[in-house]
Amino acid sequence: MMFLIAGTQDGRELCQFLLQRGVDVTASVTTKYGEQLLSAQADGDGRNVPAGRLVIQDRPLDEAELAAYWQAHRITAVVDASHPYAVNVSVHAMQACQLLDIPYLRYERDITELSYPKIFVVHSFEEAAQRAAELGARVFLTTGSHTLRSFTDAPCMKGKTILARVLPTAEVLKLCEDAGLRPKQILAMQGPFSEAMNRVQFADYRADVIVTKNSGQIGGTDTKLAAAEALGLPVVLIDRPKLDYQAVAHRYPEVMEWLGQQNQEA
Repeated sequence: MMFLIAGTQDGRELCQFLLQRGVDVTASVTTKYGEQLLSAQADGDGRNVPAGRLVIQDRPLDEAELAAYWQAHRITAVVDASHPYAVNVSVHAMQACQLLDIPYLRYERDITELSYPKIFVVHSFEEAAQRAAELGARVFLTTGSHTLRSFTDAPCMKGKTILARVLPTAEVLKLCEDAGLRPKQILAMQGPFSEAMNRVQFADYRADVIVTKNSGQIGGTDTKLAAAEALGLPVVLIDRPKLDYQAVAHRYPEVMEWLGQQNQEA
């Protein structure tokens, strides 16, 4: 059985792609919401009913826990489709694979081309907070809920208005509340969003600067940048972390081909 780290939209789509081709998949997610989305995605669209068997592993695992789980469940290959910014997840997976001599493949989504001249690339959330504070008083965050305190706790943000677009779940709203955000500062919506929707939200909330990550087209980065450009707003973009992956695929069929090679070599 292969193990798929699948806590993203493309991870869920890849899971469905593999199931429909008869591959048995153990898919890993870290939240109940992620499990619900994965189950729905893996059910198919009514025409392509998955032929493979799906097992969902629904809690975060560190390196030692991954290794123990893989040994117990006889995992023979690992495909890492975690979020491009989930560095620790990828590092733990690669280390566990090295420990057990299990082949590892990184599924890496494409990045968005950066042609808009008002994009300011930074390399950390702390640097993003500092740059955003320099660019405007109303800072519109599209960077998720788990890094909110990098902005709300930053001294440079004193006197600024932080607006956070996050997932509409109780857990996420609790994180917003704990970070000191008031209801009028929170947009709880499921993305990704069209350029038109982004443009309406940026304008309606009177954003001065947008903060985002280069999560690729599937993460909605292209439509955020297009909306910001249409409104003339500066964008602080947190660059992707750089990791030395053992093997990388950018398309679903490449993953299928790689799995076939592993089966031949086994």
